Amino acid sequence: MRELILGGARSGKSALAEQRAADSGLEVVYIATAEARDAEMSERIAHHRACRPGHWLSIEEPRQLAATLRQQAAPHRCLLVDCLTLWLSNLLAAGEAVFAEEREALLAQLPQLPGQLILVSNEVGLGIVPMGELTRRFCDESGRLHQAVAARCERVTFVTAGLPMILKGER
Repeated sequence: MRELILGGARSGKSALAEQRAADSGLEVVYIATAEARDAEMSERIAHHRACRPGHWLSIEEPRQLAATLRQQAAPHRCLLVDCLTLWLSNLLAAGEAVFAEEREALLAQLPQLPGQLILVSNEVGLGIVPMGELTRRFCDESGRLHQAVAARCERVTFVTAGLPMILKGER
């Protein structure tokens, strides 16, 4: 099963994804997309690493998500990707060709993956329209990505204040 878990910053989406992965009974592979570009982000990454169960395999892949999913997916595994919006940000910074190629590769790969897949992403489209061109592009591409991923997932969950709301699929 494929699930997309959306929510705002500090909404509880990652905690829910990690709980679902732990409850799956499968071998868990945690795929992190963040890049440590400053000291504060380095601290966040270190905190997340320390909080993950030691028996989970952790992979850090900021751009080539589809290839990593293809390599790691198996019927006995649960892949947890945290998060798509950081991945999207990395792709937009890498240039238009990289963005288009990696986005399409991910969308093509999703329906073919064996095992369980949990994708975490920040919902950024609920606020005002950003003033800057780059931030507007990011919000637009994030919304388009979420729609395309949601269409390929059996379950979509929105989390706010730590409370999950099933938008698509079984409870």
